[in-house]
Amino acid sequence: MSNFDHSKKCHCHDCGKSKDDHCDKCKGCICDTLRKLQTQTEVDIFLDGGQVLEDVRFINLNNKNCCAYFVDLETEPGSTLIVDCQKIAAIRIEAD
Repeated sequence: MSNFDHSKKCHCHDCGKSKDDHCDKCKGCICDTLRKLQTQTEVDIFLDGGQVLEDVRFINLNNKNCCAYFVDLETEPGSTLIVDCQKIAAIRIEAD
């Protein structure tokens, strides 16, 4: 069941944000999961093409363009990874 009210004035039932914030944008379970994921959570990202990005930290998700932002503190300190959340096949949330 969807968390969105798809009437003329679309609002998310969970957060009350308007359609411009995230209704009908960024679809899929990974995008939904990233919306709720705490900043700085360490994850492994499995992309649709088979590439794996390991041990990256989630920064945020832009609901307007579906860009998910991550940092890789070990391989490329100071760099930012920008990934379309709709192109992520799976994520592994690292245990503490």
